[in-house]
Amino acid sequence: MFARELSAAALLAALVLVGCAPTPSADKPAETASVAPRMLSVPADFPTISAAVDAASEGDTVVVESGVYRETVAIDTAGVTLRGKSRDGVVIDGEVLRGNGIVVSAPRVTVQNLTVRNATQNGVLVTGMRDDDGAPVGGHDGYRAIDPEDFPLLDGFRVDHVTASNNGLYGIYAFNASNGVITDSYASGGADSGIYVGQCDRCNIVVSGNVAERNAVGFEIANAGGDLFVVGNRFAGNRVGATIASDYQEAYVPQTAATFAGNVVAANGQADTPEQAEGAFGIGVGIAGGVDNLVAANLVEANPAAGVVLASAEDIGPEGNRLTGNVFAGNGTDAVFAASSRAPGEGNCWEGNVLATTEPAGLQELSPCGSPGAVTPGVFAPPAAPSGIPFTDVVAPPAQPDLGGLDAAAKPWAGASDVPVVDLAAITVPDASLLAEWAAIRW
Repeated sequence: MFARELSAAALLAALVLVGCAPTPSADKPAETASVAPRMLSVPADFPTISAAVDAASEGDTVVVESGVYRETVAIDTAGVTLRGKSRDGVVIDGEVLRGNGIVVSAPRVTVQNLTVRNATQNGVLVTGMRDDDGAPVGGHDGYRAIDPEDFPLLDGFRVDHVTASNNGLYGIYAFNASNGVITDSYASGGADSGIYVGQCDRCNIVVSGNVAERNAVGFEIANAGGDLFVVGNRFAGNRVGATIASDYQEAYVPQTAATFAGNVVAANGQADTPEQAEGAFGIGVGIAGGVDNLVAANLVEANPAAGVVLASAEDIGPEGNRLTGNVFAGNGTDAVFAASSRAPGEGNCWEGNVLATTEPAGLQELSPCGSPGAVTPGVFAPPAAPSGIPFTDVVAPPAQPDLGGLDAAAKPWAGASDVPVVDLAAITVPDASLLAEWAAIRW
């Protein structure tokens, strides 16, 4: 019901548009230890961002002055920081001509405090899908999946205080990557989704403090899990708030073991948005063939079709998912179990949720977490989705919080040791005002 159909082809096209970049610097001879990290300035030292990052060595920081930069920036040197001096003022503009704003294919890169807009595909793409010669690899060809042993996960990334708007597929897209964070960012006008994490096992990724609104889908997970924490975000005013799905177009089927907690997922029935690929509309959280996920302590309200829907993805049923301590209010139906007869799923359980309406009725009582039982699927007939608008027509984002300038080169992202530890016991149901000062949508 919610599975994407675009990711593999989109990734192939995205990488082809970047071109055959050289092998990331993890494979280059190491610089001497005596070389101090540098600050490279755009446009004072280099006329374009691309020229600066091409000249950068591991540990260097590229600092960008305010302006509109009409280019695709490909970062294939490990440990580089790309930092705008003004988040709203530094704009990488694809002009609806270029596929990507920024493509990161080297480990431990930071992208921070800037805006990426008007790419035909992705605002920021972080990916480990490169071969030993640095050539792009597109993933699924319609008949076979990529062997993950041939393409190890990119090790370490940070996307922080980035605004991604009006992009033709994904705003911020982490694919085949691990040991990273997507934090304090904003995504709107994504024709597939605002923020997306896909194809990683034992991901060790934290997605936190982000706002995603006016996208086809606010946030997506596909075939990603294992120390993947999506916590403290605002996914409101999209067609669909968030999806967690298994997808045969990517490795690591089925999707397993993500944590989705402490988020506001609300008012996802926004008509002035790009259409969702499968026509979904009005749903807060959709789990399609997801396995062993934890959905806890979220505020899920005012979603006109349903607060949460558990469904099947082809022959993969939803299994072992735990929904605990969530507050559902004002949804068309608060919770729906709609697995198919082909893949009915099992072991999904409910505990301590505030629920008014479910399909089937009494869902929480039918399958408590102490002894989850077999559940006959309920009836779910979502309303027809209204026509959408082109991603280019989605309104511009509001002003966003700024990190300001730098006096010295930034400390490079270290990878796993820099990923914050999430204390699930400390997460409570948020108020509807979570991150509202940086969002346009109200309800």
